[in-house]
Parts: sequence; C-alpha cells; structure tokens
Amino acid sequence: MTAHPRPGIEALWAQDGAGARALAPLSWLFGAATALRNRAYDRGVLTARPLGLPAISVGNLTVGGTGKTPMAAWVAQRLIERGLRPAILLRGYGADEPLVHERLTPGAIVVADPDRVRGAAVAIARGAEVLVLDDAFQHRRARRDLDIVLVAAEQAGSRRLLPAGPYREPESSLRRAHALVVTRKRASKDEAAATAAGWARAYPSCVVAVASLAPADLARVGGSEREPLTALRGRSVLAISAIGLPAAFEGQLSDLGARVTSAAFADHHAFSDADVTRLATRAASVDRVVCTLKDAVKLEGRWPRQGPALWYLSQAVTIERGAGELDLLLARSVPVRR
Repeated sequence: MTAHPRPGIEALWAQDGAGARALAPLSWLFGAATALRNRAYDRGVLTARPLGLPAISVGNLTVGGTGKTPMAAWVAQRLIERGLRPAILLRGYGADEPLVHERLTPGAIVVADPDRVRGAAVAIARGAEVLVLDDAFQHRRARRDLDIVLVAAEQAGSRRLLPAGPYREPESSLRRAHALVVTRKRASKDEAAATAAGWARAYPSCVVAVASLAPADLARVGGSEREPLTALRGRSVLAISAIGLPAAFEGQLSDLGARVTSAAFADHHAFSDADVTRLATRAASVDRVVCTLKDAVKLEGRWPRQGPALWYLSQAVTIERGAGELDLLLARSVPVRR
C-alpha cells in the first residue's frame, strides 16, 4: 500500500526524465530565490542571529532520507559524554520529531520551534549548555559554530533543485560546511568510501566522514521486549514507514532475510484512525509487522491490543571513517568550561 504520492515523486527524481524536465522552470525560479537569499547572507545584507551558546547544525542538501535525526542524536550524546548538557532544537514539523529525540537522547533538552532563535532562548532558560540544530543547514538566520552536512550513499539520481529534483539548494552550498558525513544504510563500505572520496576531492577543505546507520535489533512498540534481527529471516513482514526514503528501510528488512510488503506513507505522515485500522487488518496476513522509530512513537498507544504485535527496527550509528576528525571539530566548536 502506497498511501501517499511521495514514493512517486522520488521515482520521478531518480529517473530524471521527461517528468523532471517538465518541472525544470519551477526549479530555476526556486534556485534563483535560494541564490538571492544565500548571497544576501554571504554579503551581510542579511545577518545571522547569535543563539547565546555554541551551536552545531546537522543538516543536508536534500529532502529527507539522510539520517539527520540519528546523527543529531549521536552528536548530542558525544556532548553529554564530555559533561555538557545539550539541547536539540528542531523545527517540529511532524509530531514524531521531538518524541524520537526524547527517546534517542533522554539526557538532552528537546525544543521544537520553527524559529531556532526563539527555540534557543527556551533551551537556555531550561539549562542548556550547547545547542544541536536538527535540519538547520538552510536556516541561516541562526548563527552556528559548526555545520555538519549529511549525504546518503544510496541517494543517487537527479541533483536538480526542487521540485524537479530533491535538492533544497545547489551542491555548491557545501562551501559553507565544515564537515560532510556520508551515511549508509544498504550501501556497502566500499560504495560509501567511493562516495566519500568523490566529495573529498570536490570539497578538500571539508572534513569528510562515513557513518553506518545499521539495524541493531527489534523492539516491541509499547513493551520492553527485544528480539534479534535473525527473527526476521524467512518471515513475511509488513513494513510500515513514513520517512524520507522508505526504500532504504524496506531494503534493510530484505537484507535481513524478510519477505517485505510495503506500507509506505509520505514523510511525517500523521496516521489517522482509518490508517491504523487498515494496517492492523493487513498485519493479520503476515508473520511480522515492523515500523521505524519515527512511526513507533506515533503508533504507540493506538495500535490495537488484540492485533498482531508491532515492532520497530532500532538503528545504531557507527562512525566508520573520520571519527577522530569529527570529535576534534566538536571540541574546537564547543570547548568544555572548567
């Protein structure tokens, strides 16, 4: 079941054919507006507002699917390990975002506000010592000390700007970045390394790292049970996802030996009661029902108790290349107060 058109637009972007070319004039207008805005900030016509604390942005150039949320949580956890109390600032688009961050990083303050300057003030009032901005590369109104930009190794195809392609601003904007992290879900280490090498050649002043976003185990939604990934081998699985790249999630399940049936929705989709009922009905015909953490926090408490158990696939972040360089950037940007 593909309940919303997002997978279709992703196919259009991936093919980069006649459909994308038909949207090219709109992309040119979007690109012109983006260029004017960036030029205004670059020349000081528009100025970034200081946030009152050291700030680290974790963002990307494209629409979803690169792993910003787990990487922002990774950054926040590294700061906690250094004895700091971070706040994670996010725009709050979708009820899942703050709930996921609270689940991933319970030691962090989570503030949802599309105005990151206003959100920073709230975080400071709540005792934050450092700010992590989730999905803020394009939010230039908020001054930051470190820009980390993510690129998915699996995200091939068009590099056109919206709406003809998935890019929110041109690749040349990476000149503003301090670090570029190639994230991989299904791509091999060699494929991710090759992607990273290409970006390193293009932007030699940027630290380039590689991060694996790999499944860890299965966790029951609304319960405390955990099961190993081997529990999926040879099983029919209904894969529920409302994320940027549902194909990557479904591919991970397939790689674990599951026979996958897709139940993909648009990113940040708000599940209706009718959605839940239809999904629970479909779940009766498969061995397992598995969703992402982003979906679990929205479905928890709403999934029928009498229905099949709902599980989510937990993800572990491992920095496979450039961990030392990223830690050094964090230390320079956020010195520990003595």
